[in-house]
Amino acid sequence: MRKYLLATATGLSLALAGGTAFADGHEGMGAAKKWIEEEFQPSTLSMDEQMAEMEWFMKAAEPFKGMEINVLSETIPTHSYESETLTKAFEEITGIKVNHQLLGEGEVVQAVQTQMQTRRNLYDAYINDSDLIGTHSRLQLAYNLTDFMEGEGKDVTNPGLDLDDFMGASFTTGPDGKLYQLPDQQFANLYWFRKDWFDKPELQAQFKERYGYDLGVPVNWSAYEDIAEFFSVHVKEIDGVRVYGHMDYGKRAPDLGWRMTDAWLSMAGAGSTGLPNGVPIDEWGIRMEAGSCNPQGASVARGGGTNGPAAVYAIRKWDEWLRQYAPPGAASYDFYQSLPALSQGNVAQQIFWYTAFTASMVAPKSEGNNTVDDAGKPLWRMAPSPHGPYWQDGQKLGYQDAGSWTILQSTPLDRAKAAWLYAQFVVSKTVDVKKSHVGLTFIRDSTVRHESFTERAPNLGGLVEFYRSPDRVLWSPTGVNVPDYPKLAQLWWQNIGDVNSGAFTPQEAMDRLAGEMDQVMARMQAADEQANVYGGCGPRLNDEMDASAWLGKADGPKAKLANEKPKGETIAYEEIIKRWQ
Repeated sequence: MRKYLLATATGLSLALAGGTAFADGHEGMGAAKKWIEEEFQPSTLSMDEQMAEMEWFMKAAEPFKGMEINVLSETIPTHSYESETLTKAFEEITGIKVNHQLLGEGEVVQAVQTQMQTRRNLYDAYINDSDLIGTHSRLQLAYNLTDFMEGEGKDVTNPGLDLDDFMGASFTTGPDGKLYQLPDQQFANLYWFRKDWFDKPELQAQFKERYGYDLGVPVNWSAYEDIAEFFSVHVKEIDGVRVYGHMDYGKRAPDLGWRMTDAWLSMAGAGSTGLPNGVPIDEWGIRMEAGSCNPQGASVARGGGTNGPAAVYAIRKWDEWLRQYAPPGAASYDFYQSLPALSQGNVAQQIFWYTAFTASMVAPKSEGNNTVDDAGKPLWRMAPSPHGPYWQDGQKLGYQDAGSWTILQSTPLDRAKAAWLYAQFVVSKTVDVKKSHVGLTFIRDSTVRHESFTERAPNLGGLVEFYRSPDRVLWSPTGVNVPDYPKLAQLWWQNIGDVNSGAFTPQEAMDRLAGEMDQVMARMQAADEQANVYGGCGPRLNDEMDASAWLGKADGPKAKLANEKPKGETIAYEEIIKRWQ
């Protein structure tokens, strides 16, 4: 397979042989030249290498010229650029028209689920979160890209694709070692803070006098909580503005579920050590032994951790901080309502902030962003997320979204091939550096190390340094322990929403969530045993036992700590940057 995936300058130069003469009189190559010169700069490729790559796309697309295909993704700046700009370039170069539709993330997941259930071709390809890797690898309803690239899709697989350059390929690989999705964009949830406030000598002195250690980037949740209290309760006002030490959201809606499944529990320390996801217990609390593809349960009674002490602690802190330290009304915000809140300039820190919104947070003051100075330099920085008291070295520290191209087998082969060409085009080395400058959602290691990002890094608040650092492996998407993401994810927001409303305590909510997850997985097990629905990799639940049989045992869920608030620990931001560099 590697001969189809590893790009080299030599290979591209071979493709270029004869290309210059061909370009002079061919409409597609003329269009390619225009786009390369006017839009696709800078690039990790030379212009000649870009032309060679575009010539390959043009030739591979000839059987599909005049076809019109439909693809779907969520609405973020990266995908808006693809939908509005890259579709035009692709059509002019290849003759294939792409309708690239944008919807909310929940609607994308619903469309994928509907197409899988009905086997009707609603879209020819999706940019679908790699969180569904456990689903796609088990249901076998998506094209296995490893086999596709070597078999029926060989003629439309770019010799310059270079899978080894994709930072998220491990996230889109199933338990069978096969690639099911191709990353299109990635972003992490990192800590965000107002560095200009943290640097104020008077605030530093007040914090140290009150808490006994330096005001800085929190290493643990104890420090985060102290800083949240400090700004919300003691500082209260900066430059005439009422300020708060924390921002979050709590509306009982699907995006509250993503807030939690996007590694909130693992940040607290729930789950086992192991990268990219815990083994045997993952960040959802689902147990699956090493070397197996069969989940064994979510509840502590079955050896899982969804309702274990670390998970309950995580939910309790989410609820407490939201009530005590966030701006008024935050508990009723959803994901989309909470995003503009930081740009108002009245929040000191956020424990969990998606880097996908870096582009909007570096917008100028004239656009209403109060977190940049008059010259447009960010007053904020991003840093590693602090971890809770249950966290151990060797665990993942946070979530990384990897929206990835997914083609379902219900898509006719000719349309699948045309969609695969478009997918490869928008992640190609020809366009990726420019696309990354627009959306700031890096997928290629070569892109993030490009000199243009060295120049831009000081204006991006630590994003470039993070993606160049070895620490980035500690952030990963939902892993393969989750056997059917659409079926299980919907259980989270409903149960955790009842904590925010006061209807359930954190323990009661997580007990109910773990029980419901086990019930759903029991139905999956029956379907797999009766009809091989999950290819033999469906759940095989452990018998229920008393919690004492599992809690605190080797490879079991962690027992409750006597002290869940150790002394706060912080680090200077400059030390983090040195480590990242």
